[in-house]
Amino acid sequence: MAKVNIRNEIRFILNGRDVALSPVAPDATLLDWLRLDRSLRGTKEGCAEGDCGACTVLVGKLSAGGLVYEGVNACIRFLGSLDGTHVVTVEHLREAGQLHPVQQAMVDFHGSQCGFCTPGFIMSLYGLWMKSPDPSNAAIEKALQGNLCRCTGYEAIMRAAHAISSYGKVAKDPLAAERRDIATRLQALRDGARIEIGSGRTRLVVPADADDFAFVFEKEPTATVVAGSTDVGLWVTKQMRDISPAIFIGNLPGLCTITEENGVISIGAGVTYTEAFSTLSKRIPALGPLFDRIGGEQVRNMGTIGGNVANGSPIGDTPPPLIALGARLTLRKGDKRRTIPLETFFIAYGKQDRQPGEFVEAVHVPVLAKGTKFAVYKVTKRRDEDITAALGAFFLTLAKDGTVEDVRIAYGGMAATPKRASAVEQALLGKPWIEQTVEAAMAEYARDFTPLTDMRASAEYRALAARNLLLRFFVETTGTKAPFQVSRSEAA
Repeated sequence: MAKVNIRNEIRFILNGRDVALSPVAPDATLLDWLRLDRSLRGTKEGCAEGDCGACTVLVGKLSAGGLVYEGVNACIRFLGSLDGTHVVTVEHLREAGQLHPVQQAMVDFHGSQCGFCTPGFIMSLYGLWMKSPDPSNAAIEKALQGNLCRCTGYEAIMRAAHAISSYGKVAKDPLAAERRDIATRLQALRDGARIEIGSGRTRLVVPADADDFAFVFEKEPTATVVAGSTDVGLWVTKQMRDISPAIFIGNLPGLCTITEENGVISIGAGVTYTEAFSTLSKRIPALGPLFDRIGGEQVRNMGTIGGNVANGSPIGDTPPPLIALGARLTLRKGDKRRTIPLETFFIAYGKQDRQPGEFVEAVHVPVLAKGTKFAVYKVTKRRDEDITAALGAFFLTLAKDGTVEDVRIAYGGMAATPKRASAVEQALLGKPWIEQTVEAAMAEYARDFTPLTDMRASAEYRALAARNLLLRFFVETTGTKAPFQVSRSEAA
């Protein structure tokens, strides 16, 4: 490969100032650095695992659409992932001699009590306001999924969110006014260099692009690959694991594209849930509601589909629907690539079909053919921002005579890996798509799965829920008009 220049520092913009950091530890979080090194203590630590949103800051990054600001969890965001970005904390909100419109709205509508969570709410609302000055209730609720308040209700915060634009206009906001200047400064930071900091077990690498990543990872196959850090962040903050040497690939050129060709959507491994949402929710509508329930907005802005697949978790939300859709996976090692069915990637708990130095480069998802039925159902203790207890994905094609021509059913949370319900599928194939067929097939679940009992659900509950999800899919695909769930916005 062509020679790549080496740089020994991380460069980004913090509020209005340029920052160059070296040394940087692989496990250094943005939250700790802001509070301990820069004394910017408006950003709070509540959970240290990306759940409560008290640590929310905005990170601006250059993309094909220009400069985009997104809320992220500073508690699980590593400094190594910030090169070429603009970090905005609550201290940067300003309005000549008075509170910022978001802050004033929260004050006037009594959106704060103890105030600990308030800066995080402010930053999430700020990000929403810049994108949507007159948001709907549904948009506000989605933006605040990742922010928890433990001493007041959310109605006052909702009212404040609706009122922000009465205190000021987005076009006159300092962050909007400075956007061109910030974009120019960020563009100047793009020097095409590989970043290498430290050595041995304290080594941090940010590759120049996807080709450079392939080169680095082939030479250091034991390194921890960090994309969105929504999992790896918890390895550090909760499990106290050593992740060095670490290779940071978030927003890496060559891994962040979405294309569609011949009815197949190809998603680069670095594409976040937020970036993939518009394409996937339009082309495969059932994935939209699922993505809306993956973490909070901050997690979706950081987490990647490629990372969710590569981790191989049995409760990962995207592998079951992707398996049911017949997705394929491109794996790369150096200059060599191979493409395999996604379902064969998962071998056993914690074990995937990936060689040392090989990484997930892209996921290829077929678009649904006309007449095909597809659904995804996620079962959790609470509706939003919760980890899956059981998740079922269903793909069905019926022949002209009403019999099952093709069916793929995949589950998460039911086995040591994301897994197809092969016995259930066989019980359905070639049979008429009627209630008796479905009820007979439900008995086959015991052959496919032996679920475990844990803090999220008992084995008995998972087994019953899995069977009932098939029944729900049948009812929904046979003409019922009765809603199975009604959102708060729809109920109102």
